[in-house]
Amino acid sequence: MFLNCHTYFSLRYGTLSEEELLDLAIANKQSSIALTDINNTSACLKFISKARDKNIKPVIGVDFRNGIQQCYIMIAKNNSGFLAINDFLSKFLHDKTAFPDVAPVLENVITIYSFEKALELDKNNFEENEYIGIGIKDLNKLRFSRYSNYEEKLVLLQPVSFRNKKDYNIHRLLRAIDTNQLLSKLPKEEQADPEEKMLSPDLLISAFKEYPSILKNSIEILNACTVHFDFSQSRKPQNLKKVFSSEELDFQKLNELCKEGLKKRYTIITPQIKERLQKELSLIKSQDYVSFFLINWKIIQYARSKNYFYVGRGSGANSIVAYLLRITDVDPIELDLYFERFMNEFRSSPPDFDIDFSTWDREDITSFIFDEFGKNNQVALLGSYVTFQHSGAVRELGKVFGLPKYEIDKLSKGSFIDNKLDDIAKLILKYSTYLDGKPNYLSIHAAGILISEKSIHYFSATYLPPKNFPTVQFDMHIAEDVGLYKFDILGQRGLGKIKDSLEIIKKNQPHIKLPDIHETKQFFQDPLINKMISEADCVGCFYVESPAMRMLLKKLRVNDYLTLVAASSIIRPGVAKSGMMREYIIRHRDKKRCEDAHPILLQIMPDTYGIMVYQEDVIKVAHHYAKLDLGEADVLRRGMSGKYRSRQEFQDVKNKFINNCIQNGEKIEVVNEVWRQIESFAGYAFAKGHSASYAVESYQSLYLKCYFPLEYMVATINNGGGFYTTETYIHEARKKGATIEAPCINRSNIETTINNKTIYLGFQHLENLKKITMVKIINERIYGNYKSLTDFTERTNIQIEQLDILIRINALRIFGKDKRTLLWEAYYKENTAPKYEHQHRIFNISTQEFKLPQFEITQLENAFDQLELLTFSLYNPFILLEKKPNQQYLSEDLKSHLHKIISIYAYLVTVKRTSTSNKKQMYFGTFLDKSGNWVDTVHFPLVAQKYPFTGKGIYRITGKVVEEFDFPSIEVTHLERMPYVVDPRFDPTYNRKVISETVVTKQLTISPNTTVT
Repeated sequence: MFLNCHTYFSLRYGTLSEEELLDLAIANKQSSIALTDINNTSACLKFISKARDKNIKPVIGVDFRNGIQQCYIMIAKNNSGFLAINDFLSKFLHDKTAFPDVAPVLENVITIYSFEKALELDKNNFEENEYIGIGIKDLNKLRFSRYSNYEEKLVLLQPVSFRNKKDYNIHRLLRAIDTNQLLSKLPKEEQADPEEKMLSPDLLISAFKEYPSILKNSIEILNACTVHFDFSQSRKPQNLKKVFSSEELDFQKLNELCKEGLKKRYTIITPQIKERLQKELSLIKSQDYVSFFLINWKIIQYARSKNYFYVGRGSGANSIVAYLLRITDVDPIELDLYFERFMNEFRSSPPDFDIDFSTWDREDITSFIFDEFGKNNQVALLGSYVTFQHSGAVRELGKVFGLPKYEIDKLSKGSFIDNKLDDIAKLILKYSTYLDGKPNYLSIHAAGILISEKSIHYFSATYLPPKNFPTVQFDMHIAEDVGLYKFDILGQRGLGKIKDSLEIIKKNQPHIKLPDIHETKQFFQDPLINKMISEADCVGCFYVESPAMRMLLKKLRVNDYLTLVAASSIIRPGVAKSGMMREYIIRHRDKKRCEDAHPILLQIMPDTYGIMVYQEDVIKVAHHYAKLDLGEADVLRRGMSGKYRSRQEFQDVKNKFINNCIQNGEKIEVVNEVWRQIESFAGYAFAKGHSASYAVESYQSLYLKCYFPLEYMVATINNGGGFYTTETYIHEARKKGATIEAPCINRSNIETTINNKTIYLGFQHLENLKKITMVKIINERIYGNYKSLTDFTERTNIQIEQLDILIRINALRIFGKDKRTLLWEAYYKENTAPKYEHQHRIFNISTQEFKLPQFEITQLENAFDQLELLTFSLYNPFILLEKKPNQQYLSEDLKSHLHKIISIYAYLVTVKRTSTSNKKQMYFGTFLDKSGNWVDTVHFPLVAQKYPFTGKGIYRITGKVVEEFDFPSIEVTHLERMPYVVDPRFDPTYNRKVISETVVTKQLTISPNTTVT
């Protein structure tokens, strides 16, 4: 009987999940209800799936509203009706316009107007599909209304949004958050009726005893509606089925592309290669994944035609077909990649590729996909839900209750004593737990694109986020459940570095002939590159630059491609958490240790010494050790990601894993240990093909850094860096032989540039320098370099505050004058020269020159100006120390002081926070010593609490020097940030010293031709 039910996807209005709504229906003995969320279809597919599990017939539609005001309710009679509703809803969501007062007549759609709305519209004629909704509160009015005669058009309209008073309170809070008002000021018209509840059948029968046809009509509508989607394990994919005119032509094209690829990728085509290719092609055809490969091939073809850099990664790199189609650059034959991780006949979900493009190119690739495959509305971005989190919910509730900011901050951070909280604070904390995890608003999946055989509106309405690509209103889990599998198109800065590096090299060293960066096998054997890896000289290089990776490369003594592939997965948190990273290092360094391995596991995974390192190792162990079939093994592998772990199918496979092993004669303690390793690491490890893809890109980066370090560092800086801040990459460039120059008005651009071995920082690094100022400087420079301060100011006409920044960073040093002189002249001219904001002068107006004293500008003054304007100094930060260090230990001295307590001074680069097994906070610190070399520290919980990091700067680190696998670090016992000298620009003592040595300006109001004293 209930034709207007809401879930919490009636965003900032509803309070119930799909399951809670269905459980409410069961409690009220309803065999069918209609879900009609407000301007939203997010819950529809999950509602249908869950309803059938609970033996309730699902009916779906949309409650169309302009703001809070209801226009009408549309209910789908079948799938075609749902498509029509989604088409209609999407049009207005895209256009961001109000819904019309009168609904269009849509085929296979039932439209219900509320009683009040029908009266307001003075609607007399009703189409066959149109009805009037009557609530209990409308019955008295109905008796005296002309609509009392429309017996066949009257249906029950009892909205359902809450279960109880608590839900209603949550609703009011959500409405206050949505309207950004104090709860006490929330207008009644912005709130739902408190009686929007699912009333018992007996109550409804009693209330409508004079109009039994109203309940009868409502039940008939529910019975007339049937929307079906297949959520079974045997469901067929809903993705685009063919790329060319037929599925036969698609397969023919795929074969032709593979034959072409064989000639380009392999000099010798062995029987092993042929056998692997035929095996894959046969499975791809039988599983109906031909179009999946061709779609990805088309995307890659377009990218290559535009010279876009890309990396195909994920388990897709396990496929030789993907390698031949150039979707990936990883040779699965060379690495013996396990194809069954990517695709097998038992796998219920299709494979997927993750394709990375540079951040700059990704949007054009997305546009291409919409243009190429979306002609019949078959493409959309995948949505996601941003949910309320505890801290954010506390903040939102604090605002609607009118708390001051400082009190909200305390509650949000947990900085309070429970028994001292007032009633309002307790209420906020209580209701924040109810909001926690509920959807707040719709967003976009980081990478997913859906390409459907049917119109995307067959499954969902779409809306337009800021990028203006249609986006479905459900997430990846719902998409997979209904058979829509995403294509992952990601943006990655590392690829931008590679692309930009090549362009910068061509400009800076035009005589150099560069190799094809995509033919990476030439780099795997390069001794100079492999030496860099073994020394962990990888700052700026994709995936191998972090402190943790630097440590692992040294401990593993990585000096080849295959070991780097392993390292790329070992570094993942799961392998470390399981304790197997350490065991892998031991076995890699000492092969005799492999004798400790379980014989079956060693036989299954000889290349990783019997240790599970990759995701497919879970499949191998489950299949060969626990005797699960490949489909069950893949359920286990997917379940480890966490998002499937709660599903019953995963629990069933887990039980079968353990029981099979015990039946095969394994000891329970051994089985439990193997299971512990699987459970702790699988969700956080890479597929081997994915690791190999990362290793390929790492080698491309390492090649560029090895042979063109300065150009590569410039590209790194211009692409937003990587793991570290810009300061670290500038330091690295200096170590590689660069001269680093502050921004210069005649040499610098917005981005950082290089000329031979001199790197000029870009204007973009200057805090508070406006983009319009940068553009003015560069555009005006087309007509020639700036020759003087007067020339510069007259041609650019920039504001004095902006000029002040440029002078203090020494960007006008080319004029041969010190900063103080330039500042004096700039401010004098600002106060005396006429302003011409919007036109160039035809004639230059001469200005008076003044004889100023020779000012002394020290390194300290420059350093502090740089700290203020760049956020870092181009000088060695050790010149800023108030006192000279009394210990002179450097990073190179650590190994000669093993197991001794030493103190060392070092500049903080980055800190990694982690927690121990008992959840206590500890830290790993990364520093640079005075000579610019790394110092690594470990801060155990007691020390971390007693001696916390207190910000950027130079620290005196006291601790015990330890070493593991030839990698030294310091276990810190005492940490203290050392004071800098007083900023000389504001130190009266320092200024008096300057006055005693130089003549300074005492008076600014002077007449022309006067010598300033």
